[in-house]
Order: sequence, then structure tokens, then C-alpha cells
Amino acid sequence: MKHEKSEALREKISFLPDTPGVYTYYDAEGTVIYVGKAKNLKRRVSSYFNRTHDVLRTNVLVRNIADMSYIVVPTEQDALNLENAMIKEYKPRYNVLLKDDKSYPWIAVTDELYPRVFLTRHHIKDGSKYYGPYTNVGVARTMIELIRELYPLRTCRLPITPEYLAKDSGHLCLQYHIHRCRGCCKGLISPEKYRDYIDHVKQILRGETGELLTYLRNEMARLAENLEFEAAQELKERYKLLENYRSKSVIVSQTIQDIDVFGINGADDDPEVYINYMHVRHGAVVRSVTLRYKRSLSESAGELLGYAMAEIKETLGVRYDEVVVAAVPEVEMPEVTFTVPRRGDKAKLLEVSQRNAHQARVDDLKHIAKHHPEQRLEKTLERLKSDFRLSELPRHIECFDNSNIQGTNPVASCVVFKNAKPSKRDYRHFNIKTVEGPDDFASMREVLTRRYTRLMQEGQELPQLIVVDGGKGQLSAAVEALESIGLRGKIAVVGIAKRLEEIYFPGDSVPLYIDKNSESLRIVQHLRDEAHRFGITHHRDRRSKSALVSGLDGIKGIGEKTKTALLQHFKSVKRIREANPQDIISLIGPAKAKLVIEGLIDQNNNKQEETAKQ
Repeated sequence: MKHEKSEALREKISFLPDTPGVYTYYDAEGTVIYVGKAKNLKRRVSSYFNRTHDVLRTNVLVRNIADMSYIVVPTEQDALNLENAMIKEYKPRYNVLLKDDKSYPWIAVTDELYPRVFLTRHHIKDGSKYYGPYTNVGVARTMIELIRELYPLRTCRLPITPEYLAKDSGHLCLQYHIHRCRGCCKGLISPEKYRDYIDHVKQILRGETGELLTYLRNEMARLAENLEFEAAQELKERYKLLENYRSKSVIVSQTIQDIDVFGINGADDDPEVYINYMHVRHGAVVRSVTLRYKRSLSESAGELLGYAMAEIKETLGVRYDEVVVAAVPEVEMPEVTFTVPRRGDKAKLLEVSQRNAHQARVDDLKHIAKHHPEQRLEKTLERLKSDFRLSELPRHIECFDNSNIQGTNPVASCVVFKNAKPSKRDYRHFNIKTVEGPDDFASMREVLTRRYTRLMQEGQELPQLIVVDGGKGQLSAAVEALESIGLRGKIAVVGIAKRLEEIYFPGDSVPLYIDKNSESLRIVQHLRDEAHRFGITHHRDRRSKSALVSGLDGIKGIGEKTKTALLQHFKSVKRIREANPQDIISLIGPAKAKLVIEGLIDQNNNKQEETAKQ
């Protein structure tokens, strides 16, 4: 039994991507009632609505869902972390809530004369510095072990103060004797020197792990040189864990507290720009909103970002402090600190935000394609017109490709796209007639001359754009052909180099590189693939027919009916050569069989003589 929902909600579900992410369900009042994670958003969310569930609570949840939203993330682990953070933020009715952070460990650095570094599940306000929470307790323990191996930090709970040291009541323990502590209880190391250790530890806990990784690499090399392979392997395992920590999830960060992130999707010439806003609270993304702007006066992305920040501030009541962006916006906000990250957790968060802005564009295009296909077509043609510098919309495009293998049976193909889709009934094949040998440039000149001379003679529609498969050489040949028939300047023509991103224009030696995510590039790739497929298929057919009949055509006394009978029975000339003479006789009679057998033997002898001469 399917759960019936509104058309708008069903459409949202149909547009979901097959990627990891977190989905949020809302009731009719707009209240968050459930937050869930998914390895595959489309599959997971769809499963709620296409059947009746065994658990009554789940059926009640589904009946109360009025709307949904989602956030895409890079990995399944990110989805897990984001789900947990959003559950704590919104406390949805149908989620099993984790009431506080005590289930996750923290690393504490105490505020003492000789600070201690240890693992704890209690985050209290005692002046200590806390790092976390860590979603993986194994990583947290590894960090503690590695820090203690790097630095001789005390592990005892003695209340070491200046007064305690003055009494000289400390007792050096085993940790001192095995060189894991410098004798803090006796004041054998100065507080200033010890504080250097602590400063380095804090750097590591903030995610600045380069020093620690370098140490481990050097130590592994030293142990390996001394043939201490077991110890080296142990360090290698710790090194891997630390690297995993270093590339930890950016959805819950140990180094970021409260920031706002704005990701933008839209080039300067895009009519629409998508801006995603993410609010990060206590190191976790707890809100994601995407705004859509339609340019009216060629506003820059920076100007639109300023509008978005003002709108988010007004509607959501946000107070900005630090804002992470790809580029500083063209607005005056003296109270805001703009950060443009190049690496690290903030850069990864920015990438997640930009990914969600892109996904919003994809969702809108799917909606337009489903409900307003004519709008989608016009947008596509406008994009093609812009990318290929055309004076009119390219509703009719033709693409040409040459095919020849070792100079034999040269052919060319012409595929036709109308309104950005293949018009297969208009496809054409060309057998090259005037060119000797494998001369692709001359073949291109011949084909374009024949094609457009005929179209003009018959009064048929000419394309707005011609695409030739090849670089500058093929393009020059095409331009020469158009000039010879008086069409140069009347039809736009471009050449595609071997790398699909390179588009050449007449008279311009520098190619254009189209954005790999552009709809224009997708259409050009489709054109080229179709032209190549259509040409190769025709070329193979010609070679196959040539191979089938050439062996029998040169035999005197053998007509079409006999050749047809032989080929239908034996399937190929090769099989006729290998057949038992009696089988041939029984099919076409002894007289004709003799002519065929002797003729094929003579052909084989001639080939061997030619090979010997070469």
C-alpha cells in the first residue's frame, strides 16, 4: 500500500539524487518531525512512501509528513555525523533523541601549572580546554596515546601548585623512570618548558597534525633501518589512524565552533544564480537553505551574495560573526569577518555548501523538464548560443565525421540535431568519391560541398551551426567548402578537437574550453558520439559487403544467383574456401562448382605472389 502525498512532495522525492545525505521531514505546521541519514537519498526516502510499514510509529510518521528537505554530503560518515547534530538541534518528535553529549568523548587540557591531557565524557566548566566531541572513540584514544608518546606529559592527578612544590612532598613515580614524565611533582622541568609541550599538543588537537605525521614517518623509517619491523608496523597503524583523523568529517568539526557558510553556483553570464546558506553551530551543520536569484541588471555573484546575506539575516534572524565564502562579496559589513579558505575544514564545508547549491539547480532543471519542457529547451538553446558565439538560437545543428581504416572505403557521416535532440530521419551517409587515399581534410571539403549544394538546390532549411569532428585542420577545410559555395559567414562552424573540451572557431588559434558541467558540452558530446557511431557503422557495412563479394566477383561464369546461393548457405567467402568440394557440388552443380573452386584457388595464389614481391 502506498501512502498518498501531495504532487509537490512526490515530485521532490522523484528528483532526489542517488548520493549520501540527510533528509528532514516536516508536518503541516512546518515543524521538524524527523531527521534521517541515507547512503542513497532517493532509495531511502522513497522506501517510506511505497509500502505499509510493520512498525505502527513509522506509519504514523509517514501520515504526518507534509514536506521535506535534504542536504547532500560527500560520504556516509558525514551523513551520520550531520544527522546526529540536527537531531540534537531540533529534537524531532519521531527520532530517538540523544539527550546530551555525554555519550561522546572529549579530550581535556586542564588549566593547571602543569596541565594534564586526558579523555573524558564530562564537559564541565572548570577552566579546562575541551576538544571534541569525537564520534570515534578509537581515534580519540589514539590521539591521546600518540600525544603522550610525543611529549612527556604527566598523567597523575596530584594538585601540583607552587605551594605543593615548596613543600617538596612529591614522589617520583614509574613514569619518570621510564622517561614518560619529566618529574613535574618535583619541579624538575620548568612550567615554561612544559607549557611549550602543551602548546604543541593544542596545535595537534586543533587539527594541525603535520608535525605529528612528520615525526611518525621519520620514526617509522628509523625503526625500519634498525630492523625493528614490529615496532615500525605498530607506528604505521597509528599513522594511518592519524591520517584518517586528519581527513575527518567536516560535518562535525573539532576545530570549528559557530560560523556561517555561503556557497554559490552560477557563472557571471548565467541568468540564474543559486546561493546555499549553511549555519554551523558548535562545529556541526544544523541548517541549510538555498536561495535562487534571477539576474535583472547583470549583477555580479558578489552583489547577489550581499542580497542573500541580507535576506537570510532578515528572515532567519541570523547574527553574522565569521562568514566563510569563496570570494569576499561587494558589500560593506564592518561587523562581519569574511574568510576565504584554501584548505582545511572550512574549505571542505564551503565545498559541501557549493555542492548543495549545484544540487538545487539540478532539481529546478528536472522540474522545468517535467512541467515546462519548452522552457528547458529555450534555456538550453540560449546556453548554446552564448557558448558558441552565435547570432541566433541553434535550433538546427549538423555534425560531420570522417571514417576510414588504412585508407579503405572512406565514408563520412552527417548527423542532425533539431531542438537539441537527434533527428535520425535526417541523418546522411556519404561515400567519398573524389579523394584518393586517407585525406581527411579533402574528404571534409567534399562532403560539406555536396551536402549544402544539394540543400540549397532543393530549397531546404540550412542549419544555424555546423560542428566538424577535428581541430584546426578540419575546421579550415570546412570553412573552405562553405566559402566555395557562398555560405561562409551565413552558417556558424566550429571544430571539436580530440579532447571534447576544446572548441575551435574560424580564425582563432586559441580554443574555447567549455565548462565540463555545461549543458552545451553534453550536447556537443552527444553530437560527436552520434556522428562517430553512425559513420563507423556505415563504414563497417561497406567493408563487410566488399569482403563478402570480392572473392566471387572476379570468377567468370558465376552470376548473381549463384553467388547469392553460395553466400546464403556458407555465410562467407572464407567458409566457401574451406568447404568440402562435394558440398559445393551438391549446392550448385559440378560445372559451376569447378569454376568457383578453381577461381578461389587462383585468387589465393595471386595474393601469395603479390605478398612475395613486397
